[in-house]
Amino acid sequence: MDAIIIREATPDDLEELLLFEQELITAERPMDPTIREGKLHYYPLEEWIGDPEIGLVVAEQNGKLVGSGYARAKRARPYLDHEYYAYLGFMYTVPEYRGQGVNRLIIEALKGWARSRGLQELRLTVYDTNTPAMWAYEKAGFSKHILEMRMKDPL
Repeated sequence: MDAIIIREATPDDLEELLLFEQELITAERPMDPTIREGKLHYYPLEEWIGDPEIGLVVAEQNGKLVGSGYARAKRARPYLDHEYYAYLGFMYTVPEYRGQGVNRLIIEALKGWARSRGLQELRLTVYDTNTPAMWAYEKAGFSKHILEMRMKDPL
């Protein structure tokens, strides 16, 4: 079996990336009751492909896409010690490739993208009930930082 390679996404990847996005949404719906029903999109993937301000990458093995992720610069809150950071998202690995280091390879590529833009901090969000994802991110060097809380029907 050939090595997994990480590369920038191309227009030829769009159809598969849209399927990855729907898989993510399906997986996250049980963790987030605020995600509305029906078909929806998290990301403007067609616009992001080739955008120099977005590091949209795919993991590929033997011509098959097996994962994805993106990074983009976000302005930090004005009281923090950095002006911008790299926000990571669209972290997806095809189920049969999970546990094989795909996520780590994607994160390494996105770290390189961030470094090339002078960004010294990475952030991402993950549902607190998504234990496998949290474990993978911690294994890649992330640590828990802030827990966002919500209240439904406060009135």
